Amino acid sequence: MSGTTPVRDRWVGLRAYLEKESLAAFMLGLSSGFPYTMIGATLTTRLAQDGINKSQVTAFSLALLAYSLKFLWAWVVDAVRLPLLGRLGQRVSWMLLSGALVIAAVVNLALVDPRASIQATAIAAILAGIAGATYDIVIDAYRIETLQPYQLGVGSGMSQYGWRIGAAGAGALALLVKARYGWPLAYIVTTLFALPAMLTVLALGEPARRVALKARQGWAQVWESVAGPISEFLRRRGAVLLLAFILLHKIGDTLSQLTLRLLLNDKGYTENEIAIYDVGVGFWAFLIGIFIGGALYARLSLKHSVLLALVLMGVSNFGFALLAAISHNNYALAAAIGFENAASGFGGAVLVAYFAALCSLRFTAQQYALISAATGIVGRILTGTTAGALMQRLGNVNFYLLTTLAALPGILLFLWMMRAGLVDAALGDAGREKGKE
Repeated sequence: MSGTTPVRDRWVGLRAYLEKESLAAFMLGLSSGFPYTMIGATLTTRLAQDGINKSQVTAFSLALLAYSLKFLWAWVVDAVRLPLLGRLGQRVSWMLLSGALVIAAVVNLALVDPRASIQATAIAAILAGIAGATYDIVIDAYRIETLQPYQLGVGSGMSQYGWRIGAAGAGALALLVKARYGWPLAYIVTTLFALPAMLTVLALGEPARRVALKARQGWAQVWESVAGPISEFLRRRGAVLLLAFILLHKIGDTLSQLTLRLLLNDKGYTENEIAIYDVGVGFWAFLIGIFIGGALYARLSLKHSVLLALVLMGVSNFGFALLAAISHNNYALAAAIGFENAASGFGGAVLVAYFAALCSLRFTAQQYALISAATGIVGRILTGTTAGALMQRLGNVNFYLLTTLAALPGILLFLWMMRAGLVDAALGDAGREKGKE
């Protein structure tokens, strides 16, 4: 594909949203979002209502750590053929198994009583996190291998739409059922959200683009499955620069997003104003950004859509510096929040598609899990260890100017890669048209 998405006609970006592969990505996203919510916000509400103290409640967020560590076992999904179920195909069989495990884990979480045993509840939450992360591994691999290269942007956007609807829908359904019948049934009913992905793979079957690993025996197979994805990636031209880009490109955006509420509190915005502008305006702007990002990815070249996304995310941080510099102003808040969320939605659709395009179809599950884990790790470490102190030391305006500058290394590095031809050279076969590898 040479890093360029073929443009079939002016409507290709919009029409791609109605193609079966993109609709499948939406269905996969529905199932991906719900277990995260069940062990995140919903479990926090349940524990608080059951009288569990705050320190124990916040400790349960560790159950979500499985999503950050899923690269440790993603190779199993690529390499291990399941008995009996494996006859349906590698991806189909693992989707059915991991979906069943998610249902079982959420039902188990439904049946424990936090007031009777906080330890049993913690174990149940961790098991649900591992099952949900495993489901995510299979869902990501199936989505990437089902979509054609020009559909990756739209497919990633549809997947994010599905994730948000699945997460919000499961969370709302749980609260509605709980109010009438209690928490156990509330959790059990939400397992219906596991079904869209399972039904989708039964309808579509094994992805046409999946490339099976060569059959090997014993430790040789294990070693190839674990080391193969890494060694294959590092053998590509420009791999070191690409890895640096993956690690660095999101630092400014992560620092900005995770400290926003501190800024709004310092500026004296009320809870109602935050709900209207940050949650309300931001939500719709994010959805619009995803749609535009997916459509433009199908119209523009991969390189130019990624570069545009990086620039927009950097500019959005500068918008918060301007917001910090002026007095309390709801119009300015709406503009800053709206632009930032639209840029994040655009960037999310485009960059997720780009990282999918970097995968080798022999190691889709493992490589995508590694790449997605690496994309935010530096930003999260810096945010957790230094962001608050930096914000306090520099002041709000200078802190957000710093986050704007932090976006520059990613932009400049990607420009360098473009000019050196490394963006095209480093693509995996997931991002190349058949016959143009």
